[in-house]
Amino acid sequence: MNSNDNKKMKPWVAWLLFFVTVGIVFLLGMLAASITQRRAEVVSIMNNKKVNITGIESRNEIFAENYPREYESWIKTADTTFQSEFNGSSSVDVLAQRPEMVILWAGYAFSKDYGTPRGHMHAIEDVYHSLRTGSPMTPDAGPQPATCWTCKSPDVPRLMDSLGIAEYYKGTWASLGHEVVNPIGCADCHDAETMNLKISRPGLIEGYKNSGQDITGVSQQDMRSLACAQCHVEYYFTPEGKYLIFPWHNGLTMEGGEQYYDSIQFADYTHKLSRAPIIKAQHPDYEIYKTGIHAQRGVSCADCHMPYVSEGGVKYTSHHVRSPLASINNTCQVCHRESEETLRAAVYERQRSANEIRDLVEKELAMAHIEAKFAWDKGATEAQMKEVLQLLRQSQWRWDYAVASHGGSFHSPIEFQRILSLSLDRAHKARFAISKVLAQLGHIGDVPMPDISTKEKAQAYIGLDIPKEREAKKQFMETVVPKWLETAKANNRLVSRR
Repeated sequence: MNSNDNKKMKPWVAWLLFFVTVGIVFLLGMLAASITQRRAEVVSIMNNKKVNITGIESRNEIFAENYPREYESWIKTADTTFQSEFNGSSSVDVLAQRPEMVILWAGYAFSKDYGTPRGHMHAIEDVYHSLRTGSPMTPDAGPQPATCWTCKSPDVPRLMDSLGIAEYYKGTWASLGHEVVNPIGCADCHDAETMNLKISRPGLIEGYKNSGQDITGVSQQDMRSLACAQCHVEYYFTPEGKYLIFPWHNGLTMEGGEQYYDSIQFADYTHKLSRAPIIKAQHPDYEIYKTGIHAQRGVSCADCHMPYVSEGGVKYTSHHVRSPLASINNTCQVCHRESEETLRAAVYERQRSANEIRDLVEKELAMAHIEAKFAWDKGATEAQMKEVLQLLRQSQWRWDYAVASHGGSFHSPIEFQRILSLSLDRAHKARFAISKVLAQLGHIGDVPMPDISTKEKAQAYIGLDIPKEREAKKQFMETVVPKWLETAKANNRLVSRR
């Protein structure tokens, strides 16, 4: 046989290569057409805007004419009907479910009221109603700083621009009540003229800088998470001026934040029972997400919580920000090929495992605080209690860091459970240290425990008068808030809801 015959390509191979090439060209053509179509849609929207919007426009309704699909989906964040095995979109009284938390936050406003968060449309009204904000009508309530508004409204960037950042922070919550009236919306994340994603909160820019990073060069995909990270992070207010700071100076980890707080000897409050200097974690969602597999694979917050939707040939981002479990076919199944039941079960499995450790921590830590109070009452000294206070501070920081992170048990289950395990370890050590102090004071045996089986009993034990707080809040809602809204409408800061 001639050797040249062996070198000739077999006919079926040639045909295979031909069809493969045609298929690749076809797919590339489809991709190019899709990109061209999407760009054309964007250009069409931008060139056919019905309303010219400039500057910082905090009234979300103004954007409705230009971006009706996005706006209509944003309105749906008012919906509270979604429910999963663990929480949902309605507000649930967490303190009623887990009364030990009242003990853990004794001496801090969270012991009065803590409910699961609702959608962005409810941001302002939920702040009004919360017992944590108190009432300006109650003289002994103490003024909450204006900084408390920072993540609740697009009115905040407007005020920061007009007043100055530091001056805005120096105000009080009540003094700006007639200005901060529009719930989380368009101007929080978008440039009004171009609708490009933008960072409107200086805390994130400063936090990036403090961590040694430059936020100006991040990718569009990173921005789809950083827009959320403006608020879904750990932060604190400086004692003077109430300036908002992200504790990212030693990195974004739980340990890095603790090292920073320890270096400046910071505490949000002194625990009413144990006298431990407590760091109150806020909601380090972004920090814990960054340690998980989805972040490592380049999946952004918006990919799962604000998925793309196609409607009538138009592709847009849904602004119905909610749990991905509410639309698994449009979120999880974009990448994963398992059934909805399988994917949902995988999420629940992670949440159940985390909650087992969480519940153990809360019981142990609550008892530790109560036992510490018993030791003080028995005459313990500062020197004797030094180790106890440090262990309580460390345990509670770890517990709160994990529990306060929305979705942390799924975003990064290994890191989430690692942090809770470290919290449980320090709670055990704190109780052991307390027992040694009590032995020195002549007390051997168990410490008598109060009945904290319900939220009401726990609140009464730590000295809260919740009926009085509720009455003051009721008067505030009936008299002060309506005036705030009337003033805002008169000043053209607020328009009627659709």
